[in-house]
Amino acid sequence: MVAYKKPIIIIKELHKAYGNKIVLNNFNLILNEGENLVVMGKSGSGKSVMIKCVIGLETPDSGSIFVMNKEINKLEHEDINELRTEIGFLFQGSALYDSMSVRENLEFPLRRHTKKFGKIIDTTPLVVEALESVGLTSAINLMPEELSGGMKRRIALARTLILKPKIILYDEPTTGLDPITSKEIILLMQSIQQKYNTSSIIITHDVDCAKSIANRMILLIDGINYIEGTFDELNTSKDPKVQAFFK
Repeated sequence: MVAYKKPIIIIKELHKAYGNKIVLNNFNLILNEGENLVVMGKSGSGKSVMIKCVIGLETPDSGSIFVMNKEINKLEHEDINELRTEIGFLFQGSALYDSMSVRENLEFPLRRHTKKFGKIIDTTPLVVEALESVGLTSAINLMPEELSGGMKRRIALARTLILKPKIILYDEPTTGLDPITSKEIILLMQSIQQKYNTSSIIITHDVDCAKSIANRMILLIDGINYIEGTFDELNTSKDPKVQAFFK
């Protein structure tokens, strides 16, 4: 197994429930610098809730989350917003603003987080650089309605990259895409990891995506980190609960 640098995200005994429904039950996770960590689990198993807790969009009932040595649960709102500039989030549905062009979608986080980049007079170089990273500079003036599903996913990824985050959280990056486009997105994710040395948590049901992208995997079952290891280690497990994910 690859030797990684220090942990960049540490989740300890995370518990989250909605009424009587326990979603996360003392869940633990470590993401190391430069690592692609895939988290798989059934629908409703708490995967998306977990990454929303990481960026402060959900508040856990108990447990602790450390991101770059800062405990999320104890940060003030302003400090969380500042930390979020280091964390890119690729939403499952891309979440582009329909009323904004591609350029305006990419400019939005720049204008919102000017503290990171100082006073930005001309955003064009940063927008073009981000679009070059996903191979879509020609789409700079298009509207979201003019984009295919795969193009929207690429533009959303470019918007994530424009703040040059150290961490990227992917929520079902290949869901809803055809096999060819899914492979293109997977290759793009691999390229981004190599180019920017990002550390990523990838939530996915896509076994092909997990096989291609995962340095390490976790199966989230019954609210806990049920098992972790490489793709090959989990794929060859004799545990029926684990085997069910790879059939």
